[in-house]
Parts: sequence; C-alpha cells; structure tokens
Amino acid sequence: MTQFTPVEIVLAALLLVSLFVQLLYYCLLFSKLAFLRKHRPATTEQPPVSVVMAARNEYHHLKRNLPALLEQKYPDFEVVVVNHASNDETADYLREMQNNFPQLKVITIERDLNFFHGKKFPLSIGIKSAAHEILLLTDADCRPASPYWISRMASNYNDKTEVVLGYGPYIKEKNLLNRIIRYDTFLVALQYLSFALAGKPYMGVGRSLSYRKSLFLKNKGFIAHYSVASGDDDLFINEVARKANTRVELSPEGFVYSEPKHTFSEWYLQKRRHLSTGRKYRPEFKFLLGTFSLSLGLYYLCFITLAIITTNPVLYYVLIASVFARLVSRIIIHKKVLDKLQEKHLLLFSLLWEPVHLLLMMIIGISGFLTKTSKWK
Repeated sequence: MTQFTPVEIVLAALLLVSLFVQLLYYCLLFSKLAFLRKHRPATTEQPPVSVVMAARNEYHHLKRNLPALLEQKYPDFEVVVVNHASNDETADYLREMQNNFPQLKVITIERDLNFFHGKKFPLSIGIKSAAHEILLLTDADCRPASPYWISRMASNYNDKTEVVLGYGPYIKEKNLLNRIIRYDTFLVALQYLSFALAGKPYMGVGRSLSYRKSLFLKNKGFIAHYSVASGDDDLFINEVARKANTRVELSPEGFVYSEPKHTFSEWYLQKRRHLSTGRKYRPEFKFLLGTFSLSLGLYYLCFITLAIITTNPVLYYVLIASVFARLVSRIIIHKKVLDKLQEKHLLLFSLLWEPVHLLLMMIIGISGFLTKTSKWK
C-alpha cells in the first residue's frame, strides 16, 4: 500500500483544490468570451457621438493618429481634444487641423492644476464640453483599426445601454518586451471581457470605451476617486457598470491600436499604476479576481514543492494529470480568444509565459504598495 507523508497529503490536497478553481474559471467564465458568437447590433440607428480625449505634449501622437479619428465614416460626430498645458507644438497643430475639420473641438487648459492627479480633470472638462449624449473615449497615442470604429461602438446602444466596453490591443513588434505587453493585454482582456459577458462588468480600457454623458454627470464623474492617478477607465466603470446596462464590442473593425512602451521600466511604471487602482474595486471583484490569482499562485507553489520533495509515483501521476488538465483547457480557451482578438501568434507564448507573468505581477503589485504613484506627465 502506498504511503503518503502528512506534508504530501496537504500539498496534494491544495494542488487539487487550486486546480479545480482554475478549471472552474476557464470552463464557466472564460469560455463565455472564447465561444461568443457574433451578436447583432443593438440598434440600426446612428446616434450623434462625441469622441473625447485628453492630450498633454502629444504633438507627434496627434499628428499620427488624429486624422484617423476625424475621417471616421459616421454621419454625426465631433472630436473633442483637451489640450492640457502642453508646451510642445500641440496647440499649433490642433489650430491647423480645426481649419480643415469643422468637427474638431479644442479645449485648452493653459496651466497645470497640479493638485489634480492624472488625466481625470482634463478628461472631465472634455466630457462636460461634449455636445452629444453618447461619449467615446480614447487616447492620443491610439489609432482606430478601421474607419468604422465609431459605428461599431455606437451600434451597441439601445434604451438600456449606458456603457460599451471595447478592446484596445497594442501594435505588434518583433521583440520580447512587445510580446510581454501584448500577453498582459490579452490576459487583462480575457478577464474583464469574460466578466462583462457573465453579467459582472468591472472595468474597461480608456483606449476604447464608451458611456453616456448623463451617466457620467449623474454619478459626479471621477470625483469619488480623484485622489488616484489612474482609474478614469476601470474605477469609473467599476462604479457604474452593471449587467443590464453594459455591452461588449469585439468586432476587429472596432479595435483601437496603441503604441506600446519601448523600455521595460516604462511598462513597469505603467503597470504598477494600473494595478494600484485594484485596491479601489468593489469587494465582490476583489474577491473574484483575487481568488483566480491566488489559486494560480497556490497551484504553482504546490506543484513545484511536490515535484521537489516527493518520491511517490502516485503523486507524480497526479502532477502529470494536473498539467494535462490545465494545458488542455488553456489551449482551447486561449486559442479561441486570441483568434477573436487578432493575436493568434501569441498562443505558444501565452502557454509558456504564465508563471513568469504571475511572478512579475506579484513584484509589481508589492512595489505599488511600497511607493506612491506618480502624476500624469
């Protein structure tokens, strides 16, 4: 009869529990995104739309991306750009563009109000200056994948819709950092889009996000979390998005591509700032997201420890079976989702990078608790 030590029994039990939790998330939650069928537009109408962005010293990004916004194929829209105390050529370029595009509205904030953190203040000014009820938010370093971005996002609005969550991938480049960034973006999307499809929306991405102006004003905008540098996308959505009022747009024509960071330190600081907002999420989402991360970390901890200490052949079979179960579920779900997000070349990387990414997020998360986040620059 095979004998197990008490330590082996505890580790094996924790391994199986964490594996079970992981499989639940993949089979019951992430599968909603993986097997999502194309949904019909909520409306055939084309309501007027205000595209809003805040820009600070973004001349080069605006020159590259603003024309793609102004040339969208949509009957009635405006683009509101808030020039927030820029000291480069932003103001001159925006004046030049206004001469050619009457739908461009420019709001200028001459001085930096340094007691406000991040871009929430200029974004709020832009939203309040918007002429239309339907708002579509993006950033200066973002470029729509097609001339139909506004059309695809706006097609989700009906009488019940107040929030539309879009997807903002990063431009593909041939280097390791770019793969890391795109994998992280995929993993974030896998979670927030799956939760939204399950009726529990908790965040969006500011690169492609839409909501009603009346919803913003009714909830007093970003005032509940002005003290946090980030959160104009996730914290506000965490506050106002619900099952009944939220839809997801996943048409490739509705994607918005962004330029990724080009040094690890830049991405590290950006990711640390984003992770710091998670502390402000509603308890329900802290629990759900924390349970997934905790089960993943526990699985790897138990797996590695058992693999090192055990000499029991039964436990080796358990370890191999757990790897197989996770691998099959991850291959199926990751392939389906990556195909939907136009990132199919990331499949192998997504399967191999998981433990390193988990360790990185732990390090970045801990450093975020120990240091203050910087203001928007």
